[in-house]
Amino acid sequence: MNNLLPELHEGHAPITLHQLFRDALEAYDDWIEGTEVPVVYHQGTAVPIALVFDHMRDCTDILPNNMVSAITERLTKPWSSNSPLDEMPFSTAARVMYVMVRKRQLRRSSSDINAFIRRFEKLRTNP
Repeated sequence: MNNLLPELHEGHAPITLHQLFRDALEAYDDWIEGTEVPVVYHQGTAVPIALVFDHMRDCTDILPNNMVSAITERLTKPWSSNSPLDEMPFSTAARVMYVMVRKRQLRRSSSDINAFIRRFEKLRTNP
């Protein structure tokens, strides 16, 4: 499915990928706990936000400031950079968001398994 997204050119993404990344951030914000991973649309095709973040992991373009704050407010440790302008590349943001999506998916999977175990134990004790 990665091949339906535009490729990076020497680390640079076309503006359509920048916009898709922004849409994926917004979809993450709107994601209701316990539901499936949200999707965004690229040329009429649904693309899971995790795929967008994974696709941008090698993008060297600088993230716009409004997106930087959307990322840094999710971090448990303060963002710091060696860059003189304290700029964040899309690659860093993409890796952070990919991990956030995976953690959320694992929490959901874990709660699904725990609910199944509780139900199974209840059925075993009440024949």
